Amino acid sequence: MRTWQTWRTTLPRLINPKSGGISVTVLIYGFLALIALGTLLLWLPISNVESRFISPIDTLFTSTSSVCVTGLVVVDTGTFWTPFGQAVILLLIQIGGFGFMTSATLLLLLLGRKIGLRERMLIGESIGLRRIGGLVGLIKKMAIFTIVVEVIGAALFYIRLSPGLPVGSAVWRSVFHSVSAFNNAGFDIFGNFQSMTSYSGDVLMVLVTAALILLGGISFIVLRDVYVVKRFKKLALDSKIVIVTSVSLLALGIIVLLITESFNNATLGNVPVAQRILDAFFQSVTPRTAGFTTITIGDMADHALFFTMMLMFIGGASGSTAGGIKVNTFGVLISTLFSSLKWREQVGSFGRAFPARLVYRALAIVMLAIGYMAMAVLILDMTEDFAFIDILFETVSAFSTVGLSTGITPQLSTAGRLIITVTMFVGRLGPLTLALSLVQRNQIPKYRYPDESVRIG
Repeated sequence: MRTWQTWRTTLPRLINPKSGGISVTVLIYGFLALIALGTLLLWLPISNVESRFISPIDTLFTSTSSVCVTGLVVVDTGTFWTPFGQAVILLLIQIGGFGFMTSATLLLLLLGRKIGLRERMLIGESIGLRRIGGLVGLIKKMAIFTIVVEVIGAALFYIRLSPGLPVGSAVWRSVFHSVSAFNNAGFDIFGNFQSMTSYSGDVLMVLVTAALILLGGISFIVLRDVYVVKRFKKLALDSKIVIVTSVSLLALGIIVLLITESFNNATLGNVPVAQRILDAFFQSVTPRTAGFTTITIGDMADHALFFTMMLMFIGGASGSTAGGIKVNTFGVLISTLFSSLKWREQVGSFGRAFPARLVYRALAIVMLAIGYMAMAVLILDMTEDFAFIDILFETVSAFSTVGLSTGITPQLSTAGRLIITVTMFVGRLGPLTLALSLVQRNQIPKYRYPDESVRIG
């Protein structure tokens, strides 16, 4: 049996990209290859109703939005793409939402291949799990859970959609909407860029969509922990942070949106109280990076748009289909803030302390995210002729892979479309690749520097 000293020197070599094993670049190249394949398929005349080769920029934008489960579109998904094109988009959403490494693992398992140590460590980090024991079994359970939830969601949608549509059309819309909602993609095929505005006040459609969004955005790891443990006090610290932060943000979102939009006749002001509460609830859920909406986003007041941007920036849970900096990251930083204000030597929450490297990683993710979005907004403000609040909203939505828009996406210039395309890709892989890079470059320090104080504040 190897000693810890032996493993301490061996593990960094095992996961070093130079060792010939799968590295973080595989994840990047995998997503790029998937986007390229989607771009090619959507470019074919068979994919659009005009039966012609369309702008490759538009197909690249749509493919990236699908793989990155964002939902921003430059052409209407329901009326521009043929059933073949919509099927391509749906497949890209499913693979992108499940994760490239996880999807590749399932493919390798189907081909009878074994999953090595390097692959297991990368897959574990990609879904936010440091433990590699039983990882393959966990991936199988995630796949089964995903399929079961999406089938149930599609069945419930069919109950609502079947009365007014042919059977084939109702089934296709139900399946598409269920997969898109669970993967927090935000794509819809209702037509005319309307998202779910025609179903505002429809309890079944709204609540089922919200349930799928929440199930997809809270992560299978947390759901499994809740199912197995059942008592909140005995849950893992990660699960506690995800649940408490998610519920708090959901409740805060409902309250703020009710206060800010109840006086806006273009959104919630002229609807019954029950529908107003239902819409406020849904508009608090969807910024988790789902992208569906029951009201016209462009009609919202600026202060409501800004608050929605904050919700989008935070996003869903690590290892889920959602984007953003993740509620785990936000929870760690909030706990760090309160611990600092109370002058605690240890930073933590729920009676547990965080490793220092965890706080450093959370800070790095947030600072890099803010830095990138600042540059993207600066460039877009120079290339696009829109109000600043619209540009900022579009950028945050793209980076957080949300898909909500004030309506400017189809009007973006070629340069603007390329910038948003890159932003969606960076937002989907940015925090993840940073986490993987930190793990792959993890080395035991040989020495420590002397401490010295720096003035703060």
